[in-house]
Amino acid sequence: MSGHDSKYFSTTKKGEIPELKEELNSQYKDKRKDAVKKVIAAMTVGKDVSSLFTDVVNCMQTENLELKKLVYLYLINYAKSQPDLAILAVNTFVKDSQDPNPLIRALAVRTMGCIRVDKITEYLCDPLQRCLKDDDPYVRKTAAICVAKLYDINAELVEDRGFLESLKDLISDNNPMVVANAVAALAEIQENSSGPIFEISSHTLSKLLTALNECTEWGQVFILDALSRYKAADAREAENIVERVTPRLQHANCAVVLSAVKMILQQMELITSTDVVRNLCKKMAPPLVTLLSAEPEIQYVALRNINLIVQRRPTILAHEIKVFFCKYNDPIYVKMEKLEIMIKLASDRNIDQVLLEFKEYATEVDVDFVRKAVRAIGRCAIKLERAAERCISVLLELIKIKVNYVVQEAIIVIKDIFRRYPNTYESIIATLCESLDTLDEPEAKASMIWIIGEYAERIDNADELLESFLESFPEEPAQVQLQLLTATVKLFLKKPTEGPQQMIQVVLNNATVETDNPDLRDRAYIYWRLLSTDPEAAKDVVLAEKPVITDDSNQLDSSLLDELLANIATLSSVYHKPPEAFVTRVKTTAPKTEDDDYPNGIDTGYSDTPTHVADGGTSPQTSSSSAPYPAGRQPAPPPAAPAPAAPVPDLLGDLIGLDNSAIVPVDQPEPAPAAPLPVVLPASTGQGLQISAQLTRQDGQVLYGMLFENNTQIPLDGFMIQFNKNSFGLAAAGPLQVPQLQPGTSARTLLPMVLFQNVSGGAPSSLLQVAVKNNQQPVWYFNDKVSLHVFFTEDGRMERGSFLETWRSLPDSNEVLKDLPGIVVSNVEATLDRLAASNMFFIAKRKHANQDVFYFSAKIPRGIPFLIELTTVIGNPGIKCAIKTPNPEMAPLFFEAIESLLKA
Repeated sequence: MSGHDSKYFSTTKKGEIPELKEELNSQYKDKRKDAVKKVIAAMTVGKDVSSLFTDVVNCMQTENLELKKLVYLYLINYAKSQPDLAILAVNTFVKDSQDPNPLIRALAVRTMGCIRVDKITEYLCDPLQRCLKDDDPYVRKTAAICVAKLYDINAELVEDRGFLESLKDLISDNNPMVVANAVAALAEIQENSSGPIFEISSHTLSKLLTALNECTEWGQVFILDALSRYKAADAREAENIVERVTPRLQHANCAVVLSAVKMILQQMELITSTDVVRNLCKKMAPPLVTLLSAEPEIQYVALRNINLIVQRRPTILAHEIKVFFCKYNDPIYVKMEKLEIMIKLASDRNIDQVLLEFKEYATEVDVDFVRKAVRAIGRCAIKLERAAERCISVLLELIKIKVNYVVQEAIIVIKDIFRRYPNTYESIIATLCESLDTLDEPEAKASMIWIIGEYAERIDNADELLESFLESFPEEPAQVQLQLLTATVKLFLKKPTEGPQQMIQVVLNNATVETDNPDLRDRAYIYWRLLSTDPEAAKDVVLAEKPVITDDSNQLDSSLLDELLANIATLSSVYHKPPEAFVTRVKTTAPKTEDDDYPNGIDTGYSDTPTHVADGGTSPQTSSSSAPYPAGRQPAPPPAAPAPAAPVPDLLGDLIGLDNSAIVPVDQPEPAPAAPLPVVLPASTGQGLQISAQLTRQDGQVLYGMLFENNTQIPLDGFMIQFNKNSFGLAAAGPLQVPQLQPGTSARTLLPMVLFQNVSGGAPSSLLQVAVKNNQQPVWYFNDKVSLHVFFTEDGRMERGSFLETWRSLPDSNEVLKDLPGIVVSNVEATLDRLAASNMFFIAKRKHANQDVFYFSAKIPRGIPFLIELTTVIGNPGIKCAIKTPNPEMAPLFFEAIESLLKA
């Protein structure tokens, strides 16, 4: 739609749908086109215009390309909810796929691929087959992407009809854009398939390298990503490939540059000539440096990737350390990344420059940045032995400026330097002791106490210094208490005089009798017994020589680094996590289950008749809390329903430049009517504002569903939300999206949540404390209740063998039992469906006397499994619930959750 089409979004009259229906059936072309624009406008703002489906489809028979695009857009949106009516459009699709105009041919095939309806899929095959061999390259490149979409809907069909072979043939196409799209489609299919689909041969390799020079920048990215997965036969071939890819390093697009760097790094592993490797390192430096002159966001992505690159090949940027010096106007996230890379590139040759920079940063105003800079000086000292003395001089200069947080960070890093170079720099201890009174942070206090205890024999008044800390021993954090305990024992062993002897008695008494910290108490008892039985053994233990530390705190494991380097220019290289840590792929070819995989005696099927008994013999009698084990043979389970296919992104964009997914997701069912939410802030408390809310889970995401009702006399806007610390660390993933609320109106919203951001200590609790404010009212506080089943993850299903093994591996002390007296299971099938909908997965069922015993598995984030055994008599009140889990303290919350699910 053009800019002047905004009139179609204007507010509508009372009889809008009948009016649109009339206009869609008008005999005038312009009127029909305007009507379709109004329908699309209504659809865009979220109105339901699905009742006009037949009338809009009738407008497809037109020569007007703009009108055709609009109708196709409408079809993509509503075909899922109206699959029977969508069939009406098939003839037009097939006819358009043979239109003389290549734009219309491509549009027809693209739209058919976007309509995720099985009934249409079978009609798509013949037109798609023709379009893959079309004379026009635009049609062929569109058809290539359509194969990936079709594979997502029906993988078997794509394989049976030979589309994969056709796609592979397109790699030899003479048009570079067709080649790029074929590569993109094959890569997408490979990601969603468990078998090998796309393997580059030496013949394919030359075709891809030829196409690389001529296709668009994003085509180049697809081809380079594919080439990075190719393993060259020998060093000679690797050199040839790199030689042809090296010109891509000069490209203006950052994505192309990073993809080229990734590909070259992979091939460099096979190149044996040191001269070639050195030359390549020189060639890669300028493009990486150029990335740092882009916008801050691109700089950050580049820096995260460079961080990985310099861990593997520091020589690439060894002479470019100056480009990583922080500018005054760099955002803090860029500065922090630059610091990390400067530490990695620091060497004896450039350490003086680096220390000058770090010293300058330590006088900045941003406290976090200053702390990081001071720590960086310490890490350089640990990394470079010859520079350690210069680093300590800088740290001492910083201590003299008497800025509290600088002094405390300096003491923390000096403690690490002492551990790296024992008996070398102890002369500075006197200077450190001057700052004793200013210490108020636990880590700084603990570091200073460690220094005093470690060098007690060299500090004349060590006992007095430690005694000053002992006065506040009960109030100190655990970290400080543990160090005080160890330092006092060291002092006593080095100076067994009367003063330290009294101190050790006070400390041991405090640490055993006055504390409830088990770590502190256990350590104190061990020291007490060592000192009372064998002081010489205590010396050997407490005063033993300590291993020298190294600065490997920010170095990645070699295998993880390999994986991340293979994923440069993706989110993986920004998060520094492998893709499977944050992306769940759904494979289209699920492994088949064999009968023999199942132990006998546990019936994998179930029946909703109360008298159902397993066919294959009775199980030996066990207690309700024992694990299931084999008995008579049972039939295999019915096949599981196929998992929903992962959505394939539309690599060519939508039909007319609009984001289709922002209107209505085409691969999702129509949303069900929203369930009423419990009121958490009544209008009487909120001065007319009523809030209803509840945590829910949708598509693997925890959401906070909220309903705001404005019963005041004024509009309310500027809504914000804050969550207090809680057992699950729940926090908002973004700002609260609530429009201005006029008096007498309401608005619903779904707030995405993140976990483990704001975790409270103590026993797990279901309490969620929330604060909401707006621009017109004070802050409102209310309590909500978290139900544990909201956190049950979609990957909680266990195989039979795994369930048995996990149950037996967990100790009996991890089993918790509870009776649920008022709950009746009358319909087994409905109950199992309800539990499965909350990601509590049925494993098996057996008979025990006249009772049915059901086994389930569930999992909460961080991979904590719950193994559940429910024992009941069908139709009678009362359920006995037993669970086994590595975290039995979660049991009360679990029982609350399962009780609410079974009562529902």
